[in-house]
Amino acid sequence: MDDKDREILQMLQGRFPLESEPYRVIGDKLWMDEVSVISRIARMYENGAIRYLGPFFDSRKLGYKGCLAAIDAPADRVDAIAAVINGYSEITHNYLREGSPNIWFTVIAPSEERREQILAEIRQKTGVKDILIFASKKLFKVKVDLD
Repeated sequence: MDDKDREILQMLQGRFPLESEPYRVIGDKLWMDEVSVISRIARMYENGAIRYLGPFFDSRKLGYKGCLAAIDAPADRVDAIAAVINGYSEITHNYLREGSPNIWFTVIAPSEERREQILAEIRQKTGVKDILIFASKKLFKVKVDLD
């Protein structure tokens, strides 16, 4: 990764242009052509420097219903249970933690009914009946731009 890659990352994190040709705009600001910007982004994605490129939305303002959930997966079934959980696009995060419960995940669905359906399906597919649900009372969002 060189200085131009770092400059592109800075633009992607906090100053992404909301334009019809955003990569051309980034290129103009960094004295590069659009194809070079796109090529560098593709390379950084392939190398793992970029894991996700897309918007983050305020799901509450869009009417979505979310929660933090946790289950206690037997050690010999952690991978299989995590695969079931990860099979839902509405699962945004999934973490393996020490202790009990050991798998924590977030669910964000377009309705409470869909959220409950997902949780019921996870119970049914995994055989783990107890899923702890933690509804958020207050939203804390920390913005982090990495250098």
